[in-house]
Amino acid sequence: MKTLNPIRILLHSLLILTCWLGISNLYAQDLKSPHPSTGRMMLNLDDSISGRTLEGYIWYPTHDSADAVWEHGNWERVWEPIEVIIDAEPAVGTFPVLLLSHGLFGTAHNQAWLAKALVAQGYIVVAINHPGTSHFFRDADQRRELWQRARDISRVIDYLTSDFVLSTSIRSDEIYMAGHSLGGHTAMLLAGARYSSRHFDDFCVHHIGELVCGLFNEWQVAKTETDRQQMELDWSDTRIKAFAIFDLGGSQSFDPESVKMINVPMLVFGAPRDTLGLDLNIESRYLIEHLKPDVVTYHEPEQLGHFDFLGVCTEHGLAVLSAEEPDDRFVCFEGREERREMHQRIVQVMMPFFDQIVLK
Repeated sequence: MKTLNPIRILLHSLLILTCWLGISNLYAQDLKSPHPSTGRMMLNLDDSISGRTLEGYIWYPTHDSADAVWEHGNWERVWEPIEVIIDAEPAVGTFPVLLLSHGLFGTAHNQAWLAKALVAQGYIVVAINHPGTSHFFRDADQRRELWQRARDISRVIDYLTSDFVLSTSIRSDEIYMAGHSLGGHTAMLLAGARYSSRHFDDFCVHHIGELVCGLFNEWQVAKTETDRQQMELDWSDTRIKAFAIFDLGGSQSFDPESVKMINVPMLVFGAPRDTLGLDLNIESRYLIEHLKPDVVTYHEPEQLGHFDFLGVCTEHGLAVLSAEEPDDRFVCFEGREERREMHQRIVQVMMPFFDQIVLK
């Protein structure tokens, strides 16, 4: 039996370690500290053809010494703000990108907490207000055109990789997406799921009271032949290399066979603490049953609620909503320290998930 030379073994081990350190250094290019500050710039994309202007934010790593300000919330109102440095000098290097898609009548502010956490890990994070389904823009015609939400995200990628002032800082092979609620539905379209009017209509005939059936019917989604054809197109964008799905709604609107064909890594969160009316058995749990086992990672923390993907509520948040918008006060139920803990758990799951995409 041949005896291995201990010195050769040591040298081989050092070589492997050196390679791994080189990779680690590559993926942290020129980040002068492990936790850079958060820079923020505005995003505004016009579309003369559709009239669908996209507004939002880009958060990015910076070592700028300028004063930070509190944004994306108000300590005296509902949501805790985050600290950002407006139009800060970007850190030198290249960075992965996370695109965010908000839920029903949400905003680009909704996951600012997540942007802050990921920027600290060296990500560029981008969020937009989807016209028609955002808190600020509720045009009924734009709301009906749900396929446009997927196109919104693709338009943002076009911009980031071409006209964006930091386009050379974008790692085009490390573009990821996270979508919450209706944003999860948008993410699924971009991952390759195809809307099926026949499948969804059949489901709703037998589940008349389901929330998504009522919403899509009220919005007149895919009710004309033209709209149906648009909704059923392939809206996938292969530039997005992995997806995080936050307690989505509308799983039953997809052709199950198209879901089975998805080949990109999918991180799916289900929220069992019911505060909205989404049935996990026909949403997140149903979805993971149809995704390939080797592409899906599923998490369902017992105390996770649908609105835990929003920001942390201030100490005044529940009282403000109770007085001014009582129908929405539930978004701040268990919305302080409990939600802060859920945020930590979400980030602890997301970061290794995206990191392993790079290693593969």
